[in-house]
Amino acid sequence: MLNWLPLALLTALCLAGYNFFIKLAANHLPPAVGAVVLQLVAAALGAAWLLKLRLQGQPIIMTGTGLGLAALAGLSVGVAEILTFVMFSRGLPASVGTPVLVGGSVLLAALLGLVVLRETLTLGQASGLVLIVVGIVLLARSH
Repeated sequence: MLNWLPLALLTALCLAGYNFFIKLAANHLPPAVGAVVLQLVAAALGAAWLLKLRLQGQPIIMTGTGLGLAALAGLSVGVAEILTFVMFSRGLPASVGTPVLVGGSVLLAALLGLVVLRETLTLGQASGLVLIVVGIVLLARSH
């Protein structure tokens, strides 16, 4: 039933590293340079994975819609990375900025799921989103 949970936790660990290392890098180089290096490394990793799949003979099925949506995701993450570098280069602590970014993105993605995809929430899930809002407010007010 929860076979997705270990993968989700590993992904969360990777996202934590992503935000943590942006915070550290933001003190050592301009945000634009950091964003380009980050994207080049991410693109190389994705290309290596794609090449591995191709060499294994796995079919790579693409649609115009899928490519367009992936491009929009890339645009979104690219702008987010630039803004994250800028935000952390201005001295915001990782202990405040990262939870606001992650919590805010979770909240907004959930709202998009509800409004655009017509998904539903249980009372417990809705309560979790309310707690995210409370957490963001408390973190933002404390800094």
